[in-house]
Amino acid sequence: MRRFLPWIIGIGIVGIIALVLIVWVIGAKNTALRYNQAVGKEWGNVETAYQRRNDLIGNLVNTVKGAADFEKSTLTAVIEARAKATSVSIDPTNITPEQFAQFQQAQSGVSSSLSRLLVSVERYPELKANGNFLKLQDELASTENQILTSRTRFNESVEVYNGYVLAMPQSFVLGSYKEKPYFKSVEGADKPVEVKF
Repeated sequence: MRRFLPWIIGIGIVGIIALVLIVWVIGAKNTALRYNQAVGKEWGNVETAYQRRNDLIGNLVNTVKGAADFEKSTLTAVIEARAKATSVSIDPTNITPEQFAQFQQAQSGVSSSLSRLLVSVERYPELKANGNFLKLQDELASTENQILTSRTRFNESVEVYNGYVLAMPQSFVLGSYKEKPYFKSVEGADKPVEVKF
């Protein structure tokens, strides 16, 4: 019996090490899953904020259409940009940088055409005095703040997720969890805005 004792102790130690490794791998996968779900949740919040903006744009366009002689090309640009933005959908569990860039470009088109619409409204006093228009304009400004908040929270959750799945030693067992892209500013956002009156 004494001569088998080193073998029994060795097998016991190997068993304990194997058990610790299995528990660690399960913990790492569960933590990565939790962080991945948090990213998905925050992405849902981003989409909800953009959806609210798209819903408001429809009401805003209908209100502006009522103004006589309003530039039809401006309204058409807003409607087309909104349609393009709503056609781009992303699976938050498998976001690629290319999909993300396409989504950001579509949303940037909406922002750009919407800002052109709001600037052109300045020439129409009857619209500036319209209570519905003013209310929609305020709601739109509030929604833009919600979008900013949602995007910021999404980036924070991506930071936690990427930091976990890319760090060693987790990266050895979390090969199926890929790095997720961040929201970035649109090209040219670092340049000052030219304001014309």
